[in-house]
Amino acid sequence: MQGPDFQTLANAIRRCPSPERPGLRRRLHRLRSAANPPEEALERLRGDIEACRARLERRRRERPATDYPRGLPIVAKREEIIAAIRERQVIIVCGETGSGKTTQLPKMCLDAGRGIDGLIGHTQPRRIAARAVAGRLAQELGTPLGQAVGYKVRFGDRTHPDGYIKLMTDGILLAEIGSERLLRGYDTLIIDEAHERSLNIDFLLGYLKRILPRRPDLRLIITSATIDPEGFSRHFGDAPIIQVSGRGYPVELRYRPLAGDEQDRDLQQGIVEAVDELGRLGAGDTLVFLPGERDIRDTAEALRKHHPKGSEVLALYARLTGAEQDRIFQPHRARRIVLATNVAETSLTVPGIRYVIDSGLARISRYSVRSKVQRLPIEPISQASARQRAGRCGRTAPGVCIRLYSQADHDARAPYTEPEIQRTNLAAVILQMGHLRLGEIEAFPFLSPPERRYINDGYRLLEELGAVDGGRGLTELGHRLARLPVDPRLGRMILAAESRGCLREVLIVASALSVQDPRDRPLERRGAADECHRTFHDPDSDFLGLIKLWGFITEQRRLLSRNRFRGLCRERFLSYLRIREWQDVHRQLRATVLAMGLRENIEPADYGALHRALLSGLLGHVGARDEDGTYLGARNRRFHIFPGSGLAARPPRWIMAAELTETQRLYARTVARIEPGWIEEAAPQLVRREYFEPHWRPRAGRV
Repeated sequence: MQGPDFQTLANAIRRCPSPERPGLRRRLHRLRSAANPPEEALERLRGDIEACRARLERRRRERPATDYPRGLPIVAKREEIIAAIRERQVIIVCGETGSGKTTQLPKMCLDAGRGIDGLIGHTQPRRIAARAVAGRLAQELGTPLGQAVGYKVRFGDRTHPDGYIKLMTDGILLAEIGSERLLRGYDTLIIDEAHERSLNIDFLLGYLKRILPRRPDLRLIITSATIDPEGFSRHFGDAPIIQVSGRGYPVELRYRPLAGDEQDRDLQQGIVEAVDELGRLGAGDTLVFLPGERDIRDTAEALRKHHPKGSEVLALYARLTGAEQDRIFQPHRARRIVLATNVAETSLTVPGIRYVIDSGLARISRYSVRSKVQRLPIEPISQASARQRAGRCGRTAPGVCIRLYSQADHDARAPYTEPEIQRTNLAAVILQMGHLRLGEIEAFPFLSPPERRYINDGYRLLEELGAVDGGRGLTELGHRLARLPVDPRLGRMILAAESRGCLREVLIVASALSVQDPRDRPLERRGAADECHRTFHDPDSDFLGLIKLWGFITEQRRLLSRNRFRGLCRERFLSYLRIREWQDVHRQLRATVLAMGLRENIEPADYGALHRALLSGLLGHVGARDEDGTYLGARNRRFHIFPGSGLAARPPRWIMAAELTETQRLYARTVARIEPGWIEEAAPQLVRREYFEPHWRPRAGRV
């Protein structure tokens, strides 16, 4: 065979789907390099190229037909957006809540000829939004969910090999970088809700900036609410910003602060009064923004006792089941009051909302470099978040937003919420960057680079775990840690567990610590809940309490039907949803470690082996009891055992804790008795010895 035929094959490969090209090019290169390439190998290559091109043509023919709902502001910009997708590698689409960005952009990508060469990948910050958007898009394109349009989230994959649009969480796309560095399975990526500036979003935007020059065929669309779109544009070399108008109706703002001249009211009372005020204005659903699940439960109870006439109270937060989430989007007759966390602030558009009640609060995760504690304080939201919340009403008619704080309070708030990368521990980010060989974190093109003290703190934690060496390079242990889909501390426990014969127990504990505590303690029934949970207490270790709880759950799940098991959970003050998430995480973790070659123990682990393995990940969370009853921990932190712990009644001399969290005071949660010698054995490299003022203690009988 002569050279020109090789060139013909090379040209044909260029017209194959992007994911197939690297493999076909490697095969062509091997044949070109051979002195006498076998004819049958050349024929196979020709056949495979033709099959790829035929598949591309079939995808072009079978592309779903698009149709656009009237009245959505983004539809008016359709031609401009389609032209920009064809001409530019990166565009920023900026618009108010409810403009239709999330649901209509993938269809515009199809009309621009995208989704043929590879998938249109569409990321969402939350699982609940990925599922909801996929369902809505499939419905609008007239195809069953899981075919032309699918979604992939943690513990859920409804995608098809011949699909066109794939909704996913940003965490799923990040995980795919590990196996496909140039993301060749996609010809278009839509990074939605980029203004949220989560750790995942900032990491993705930095990574995509790096690979775009190597993927000139890839299109990137970044969507943002009207929150600093110029920052995204500058990051991507002055990419064009397409502004889309938002709601079509005015929203009246009413300020009803809880603390007033006449009396102070609590949050629930303020919401009940605001619901009554809005009820007098006419028909329409109300969306209430609250900081967390407990506030949602308490408010739901207060509203149900109050009985707003003809109203239905629904909750909306990330951990609801798919069926419960779907209820929010189904047609209904009764007036609805939807109680939501900030998942409804930007990620989801709840239909039919005419009124909003804004508590002005949200749970914001913050890491303290000084105390080495990740806090989850309830904080006032930023002005940008307040605008987003108000924007949720007024889409179908004039709306009203009641803010449960004063205008002066609003005007004094920060303009934007800080990006997560500037308020979190960076150990996991550094670990993944080292594993993927992405270079130094200081040189990575983050939109908002983290402070050096946060970077140094992340490295210190990895040194403590043995994941990096003195030159800040990843050790062999570090590379193994990076393969585990959990916090590096929990990963360290798992890797220590096999050699100590306690992997089975540590997997139960690590998966429990990866999710929210499944034990419920409702305020009004705290005593009854504590009494139920006491069954699972262990006087020496809350970790053993988790293992007892797991054994109980596993046995009951085997014996009972799903409905009876749900009822049992309610009786025992256990969250069915969080238990299910615990089981899902455990299943995923177990599959990962078995694939890595680790083996579970058959015999039950003894106390010392189990707690030594756990200690390897918790060296910074040890403490010795002082004479005043507090614990003195690493870095001179003083803390208390959390009152709900099984060890609170008889606190031991030395303990370790799964976490230190700061609310009114610094509490150690999920604690266990340890021997001080275990600490020295687990971290000889961290121990510093000092000898001073030696003297004899007659009562103790020792120096």
